[in-house]
Amino acid sequence: MKQLIILISVFFLSLMVSSACTPKKEKAKTKLPVPVKTAVAQQKDVPVQLRAIGSVEATGSVEIKSQVSGQIARVHFVEGSDVEKGALLISIDPQPFQALLNQAEATLAKDLTQAKYANEQALRYEGLVKEGIVTSDQYSLLRANADSLAATVVADRAAVNNAKIQLGYCSIRSPISGRTGVILIQAGNLVKANDLPIVTINQISPINVTFSIPEKRLSEIRQGMNAGKLKLEALIPGNPLSSEAGTVSFLDNAVNAATGTIKLKGVFANKTRKLWPGQFADLLLTLAIRKNAVVVPVQAVQAGQQGEYVYVVGGDKKVEMRQVTSISAGDEAVIDKGLAAGEVVITDGQLRLTPGAVVDVAGKNGGEKAK
Repeated sequence: MKQLIILISVFFLSLMVSSACTPKKEKAKTKLPVPVKTAVAQQKDVPVQLRAIGSVEATGSVEIKSQVSGQIARVHFVEGSDVEKGALLISIDPQPFQALLNQAEATLAKDLTQAKYANEQALRYEGLVKEGIVTSDQYSLLRANADSLAATVVADRAAVNNAKIQLGYCSIRSPISGRTGVILIQAGNLVKANDLPIVTINQISPINVTFSIPEKRLSEIRQGMNAGKLKLEALIPGNPLSSEAGTVSFLDNAVNAATGTIKLKGVFANKTRKLWPGQFADLLLTLAIRKNAVVVPVQAVQAGQQGEYVYVVGGDKKVEMRQVTSISAGDEAVIDKGLAAGEVVITDGQLRLTPGAVVDVAGKNGGEKAK
C-alpha cells in the first residue's frame, strides 16, 4: 500500500513538471511609431549660391623708395594714416641737387654765349668767302666750330633737365591713394637710390578678395558673368552679422590641375574699411535665381549608396524612400527632381526609419513649412 502511494505521488509530480515546462504562446509584438520631425516642401524663387573662403588683398600696393641717394630731411605723414594720390610724403635734402642744377644752368649760359658768337662769325665769313676775301677752308672751320657749340648747347639743356628731374626726386609723392604702413627708414638717415623701401602704401578702398571654386561650377560662373555682374557677399571675420557687398571682377584663364579649382576675384567698395588686407573672409556667391523651385530644409536630404534621397510621409503615416537630386542653397536644398511641392518630408529621426515604417509626427499640423 505504501509503494502504491509513492507511485501515485511520483506520477502527479511528473505531470506538474511537464505542464510547467510547456512553452506558452507569445503575443505578436507591434512596432511603435517612430518619432520624427517633418517639413512641407515649398515652391518659391531661390537664389543659387556658392560658399567659399577668400583672401583679402589690397587693390594696389606700392613700396615707396628713393630715386636718388641722399639724406631724408623730413617725413610729412604719420605712419598708419590715409594719404591721397600726389600727396607729399618724404623730402630728401635738396641742397646737393640744387647745386648740380645751378652748375648745369651756368654751363648752359656760357655755351649759349659762345655758340652765338661762333654762329655770327660763321655768317660773316660766309659773305666774305663769296667776295673772295677769305678762303673756303677758313669758312668751313668757323662753321664747324659753330655747329659744335650748337650741339654742346643741346647737351647742356639735357643736363639742366636731368638736374631738374633729380631735384624733383627729392620730393617723394604718393603715386596712389591709400593707407601707409610702418615707416622703415626714419628722418635723418641716408638712403640709396632704388634700395630699401621707406614705407609701403596699400589701396584698401576699393579692395579685392581672391578665392577659388571647384571646376564643376565653372559653367555656372561663366553663364552668370555673361548675363551680368555676379553678386558677392563677404562676411566680416569676427562679426558674422556684418557683411560687405561686391561683385566678381576676375575669372582666371585656366583651371589649377593640381587642385581642380579655378581662381576668381571679387571687388568691394569697402568704404567703411570692414575688410583689411591679409584677412580671410567667408564669401557667398550668388550664381542665379531659380524660379518656382521646390525647396526643403537641407537636413531632409540624405546621402546613400544610390545617391541622395528623402523620406516622404504618406497619408497613412507610413514613409517612402524617394530618390532625389538637389543643390544646396544655404539652409535649404533645391530639389531638381523626385519631389513635388506640398509633400511632407522627414527632417529629423531618419536613422531609425526604414521604407514603410510608421511615424509619429511632432507638431499639431503634422509638419512645419520650409522657411
